[in-house]
Amino acid sequence: MSSPDLLTVSDVMARLQVGRHTVYDLIRSHRLHSVRIGRCRRIPARSLAGYLDSLTKEADHGR
Repeated sequence: MSSPDLLTVSDVMARLQVGRHTVYDLIRSHRLHSVRIGRCRRIPARSLAGYLDSLTKEADHGR
């Protein structure tokens, strides 16, 4: 089965192993892009992948 294009905040929390507050901080700081569908907040899977790539690049530059 393929992964969903849009992730819930809970999905992102589980994947990053962080709390809800941290995910919303990432959204507010524009490090993680999100969209609203009605009253629901969703994070595009490609946005999460891009955020993880940026973390990897930051870690590589810190060496």
